[in-house]
Amino acid sequence: MEGTGRATQRRVRIAVFPVAGFAENFLPATKACPKEMLPIVDRPLIQYAVEEAAAAGLTRMVLVTGRGKRAIEDHFDHAYELERELMARSNDAALTDLRSAVPAGVTFSYVHQPGASGLADAIARARPIVGEEPFAVVLPDHLIDGERPALAQLLDVFAEQQVSVVGAQRVASESRAVAGLIGADLGDSAVRSARALVNVPPIGAVSTALAAAGRYVFTAAVWKALERVDDNDDGALSHAIRRLMERERVFACLIEGRRFDCGSKLGFLEAQLAFARKRDELWPALVRDLRALVAEHPEAGERSVPRAALTSNANPRTDEQRAHGSAEPHQRPTRIGGRAFEA
Repeated sequence: MEGTGRATQRRVRIAVFPVAGFAENFLPATKACPKEMLPIVDRPLIQYAVEEAAAAGLTRMVLVTGRGKRAIEDHFDHAYELERELMARSNDAALTDLRSAVPAGVTFSYVHQPGASGLADAIARARPIVGEEPFAVVLPDHLIDGERPALAQLLDVFAEQQVSVVGAQRVASESRAVAGLIGADLGDSAVRSARALVNVPPIGAVSTALAAAGRYVFTAAVWKALERVDDNDDGALSHAIRRLMERERVFACLIEGRRFDCGSKLGFLEAQLAFARKRDELWPALVRDLRALVAEHPEAGERSVPRAALTSNANPRTDEQRAHGSAEPHQRPTRIGGRAFEA
């Protein structure tokens, strides 16, 4: 087990982004366009992920790509011809937006993952670049909107504990659709002992179910754990984390913020509305158009458009409960953001 004393305190500099998946849910849109390049309003998902890592202080971005993902590399490259064209047109606003795709002070590296070999294999392929340093993993299709970057919340726990950290979110305890559920005792103390990382929460083990939220910080001990998993297993990463628990403590950090599963059509559309709501030049007109759409087709609108989405003072936590299948959609959940739970 690696030392965790203050004398051996380590800093996380590297973020790994597994972006080699096929995204069957979005075909035919993703036949030629990577899922990670699908935009939320006017920025692709992968840019939100990289910006989150940069805002958390990470400086080296490692993207694990696959066939047909060239557009991701082009997005983070300099577009000299386009920049010259915008400068010639004196379009300063568009030029600023273009250059904002690459956060200041970060570098990019790319690793190829041949075939759909799974998330655990994608992370393992970053090892030659990462080496023995602690590193973060960000899944771009898990878009988290919060006052503070989700990854920064995990890094707070890592800075204190110097061991691996799994980002977690609340889910309905009866859910069977989310893999990698975490059994944890959510008491009043900031640190509690968690039971395990499991596919289904053990009966009676937890009062609130937590699921992995697409954010991780790992120590080098994870490499051995990844060697022992079956890459063809959909839960391979969860299995690797359970094996990692045999080598070191692992904490779960309950992330404060609203998560959108942009790997699903519904989550993707909800994210569009939520991020459009932040834009004064878009939201009033969008609300007006949605109201008109519902008025034209009231029987369909009541089913497909959340009523709260049509009001400017909607409660985003109510929408989140609806997205995760809460049994009490109108009850405001307790927020315990940033807490750490030992596994």
